[in-house]
Amino acid sequence: MPRSISNPSSFNQLAHDELYQRTILESVSRTFALTIPLLPANLEKVVANTYLLCRIVDTIEDAVCIDPKTKQVLSTLFVKTVLDSSYSEEFVKESLIALLNHPNHDEKDLIKNIPRVLRVLQSCDEKQRHAVAQCVQIMSEGMSYFHVRQNQAGLEDLKEFEKYCYVVAGVVGEMLTTVFALHSAAFAKAISGKESLAIAFGQALQMTNILKDSPEDRLRGVSWKPKDIDQTELLVIAHQKLEDSLRYIYCIPKSEPGIRQFCFLAFGLAVLTLKQIAKRHQFQESAEVKLTRPQVSRFYIFTKIAVHSNFLMGLFFRLQGGALKA
Repeated sequence: MPRSISNPSSFNQLAHDELYQRTILESVSRTFALTIPLLPANLEKVVANTYLLCRIVDTIEDAVCIDPKTKQVLSTLFVKTVLDSSYSEEFVKESLIALLNHPNHDEKDLIKNIPRVLRVLQSCDEKQRHAVAQCVQIMSEGMSYFHVRQNQAGLEDLKEFEKYCYVVAGVVGEMLTTVFALHSAAFAKAISGKESLAIAFGQALQMTNILKDSPEDRLRGVSWKPKDIDQTELLVIAHQKLEDSLRYIYCIPKSEPGIRQFCFLAFGLAVLTLKQIAKRHQFQESAEVKLTRPQVSRFYIFTKIAVHSNFLMGLFFRLQGGALKA
């Protein structure tokens, strides 16, 4: 059970904090602001909270104004902050100094308000909090490993690439699986013994982001793609990950349409984005392969129907994902 609110003023504070969480989510992520509200209320809060905490980790990683060693220091301090909110003042101070020239004001506002985000986390179920903390810790420590290894040539090999995709997104798949299983006994039973599908689900989404954002990464002197593996090969690997992702979604009972739609929407947008990428051997900026609002809207409408049918979801993947294998 969530922690009880001891007095009306605490309840009002939490209500304001939850409002901030919903508002800042819309500012830092158009996609997740669309998908997360599809979840049941007790999952929406914890998943949104996790996304915002992970976004802070991403902000530190992606900031060109922060050197690798400072990134490692901030990542370590961030883990301490999530585990013990008494560190939040120090984390906010050190982060805002390091991010002084960072152009994204919404991301800096999120860091400034991390005490509010952590108060929302503390109102979640104890097992949910544990899953979130574990996810953030693995992600932060994993990214610290890669902070000093980033370069323009790319990651060493496919094994290192998959490790990177795991610490950045595979762990989120694991966290989602934990909170989904706490919510649904039927899902817990269906996913038992197939937990690796959750990792593939997260990795597939991250591979999509890496391929989509590669032009901008290249401009700042970074590549998260493995050396000596071309785009065609990566698309084939992504297709394999997406096959496992679809098997993951099939494990979600049809009695949980919100969870199924949440996952299928993220899955489908990744498929459609990768299809755009597959059409082009080269592209100069991510905007060239980014889905348009009408494309997203049409697929969103389709998901409302498709989540009730494994056949329709599978048909979508066969029709739209086939280009990735070419």
